[in-house]
Amino acid sequence: MATVTSTSLSSPADSRDGRSRPLNGLIAFWRQFFIRAFDPYRPELHYMRGPGPACRAKLTASSHRHSA
Repeated sequence: MATVTSTSLSSPADSRDGRSRPLNGLIAFWRQFFIRAFDPYRPELHYMRGPGPACRAKLTASSHRHSA
Protein backbone atom coordinates (compact mmCIF):
# COMPACT_ATOMS: atom_id res chain seq x y z
CA MET A 1 0.00 0.00 0.00
CA ALA A 2 1.41 3.40 -0.96
CA THR A 3 1.18 6.51 1.13
CA VAL A 4 0.52 9.72 -0.73
CA THR A 5 1.86 12.91 0.75
CA SER A 6 1.52 16.41 -0.57
CA THR A 7 4.30 18.93 -0.43
CA SER A 8 4.11 22.51 -1.49
CA LEU A 9 7.05 23.67 -3.53
CA SER A 10 7.31 27.26 -4.61
CA SER A 11 9.62 28.58 -7.25
CA PRO A 12 9.96 31.95 -8.91
CA ALA A 13 8.36 30.55 -12.07
CA ASP A 14 5.22 29.57 -10.13
CA SER A 15 4.58 33.00 -8.69
CA ARG A 16 5.38 35.96 -10.84
CA ASP A 17 3.58 38.55 -8.70
CA GLY A 18 4.73 37.17 -5.32
CA ARG A 19 1.66 34.96 -4.78
CA SER A 20 1.48 31.26 -5.50
CA ARG A 21 -1.37 29.86 -7.52
CA PRO A 22 -3.72 27.60 -5.53
CA LEU A 23 -4.21 25.40 -8.59
CA ASN A 24 -0.50 24.51 -8.74
CA GLY A 25 -0.70 22.70 -5.39
CA LEU A 26 -3.69 20.70 -6.55
CA ILE A 27 -2.01 19.80 -9.83
CA ALA A 28 1.15 18.72 -8.00
CA PHE A 29 -0.88 16.56 -5.61
CA TRP A 30 -2.72 14.72 -8.41
CA ARG A 31 0.48 14.30 -10.41
CA GLN A 32 2.20 12.60 -7.45
CA PHE A 33 -0.93 10.58 -6.72
CA PHE A 34 -1.05 9.11 -10.22
CA ILE A 35 2.70 8.48 -10.28
CA ARG A 36 2.54 6.50 -7.03
CA ALA A 37 -0.84 4.85 -7.58
CA PHE A 38 0.07 3.41 -10.97
CA ASP A 39 3.70 2.56 -10.25
CA PRO A 40 4.32 -0.77 -12.05
CA TYR A 41 6.91 -1.99 -9.51
CA ARG A 42 5.27 -4.30 -6.99
CA PRO A 43 7.96 -5.64 -4.60
CA GLU A 44 5.56 -8.13 -2.99
CA LEU A 45 5.34 -9.95 -6.32
CA HIS A 46 9.12 -10.51 -6.32
CA TYR A 47 9.47 -11.65 -2.73
CA MET A 48 10.78 -15.20 -2.53
CA ARG A 49 9.80 -17.33 0.44
CA GLY A 50 11.93 -20.35 -0.32
CA PRO A 51 12.80 -22.89 -2.98
CA GLY A 52 10.10 -23.38 -5.56
CA PRO A 53 8.83 -26.47 -7.36
CA ALA A 54 11.63 -26.46 -9.95
CA CYS A 55 14.26 -26.62 -7.22
CA ARG A 56 12.40 -29.44 -5.46
CA ALA A 57 12.07 -31.38 -8.72
CA LYS A 58 15.78 -31.00 -9.41
CA LEU A 59 16.74 -32.17 -5.91
CA THR A 60 14.33 -35.10 -6.09
CA ALA A 61 15.69 -36.17 -9.49
CA SER A 62 19.31 -35.97 -8.32
CA SER A 63 18.58 -37.90 -5.10
CA HIS A 64 16.91 -40.71 -7.09
CA ARG A 65 19.94 -40.98 -9.41
CA HIS A 66 22.42 -41.26 -6.54
CA SER A 67 20.43 -43.80 -4.54
CA ALA A 68 20.03 -46.25 -7.43
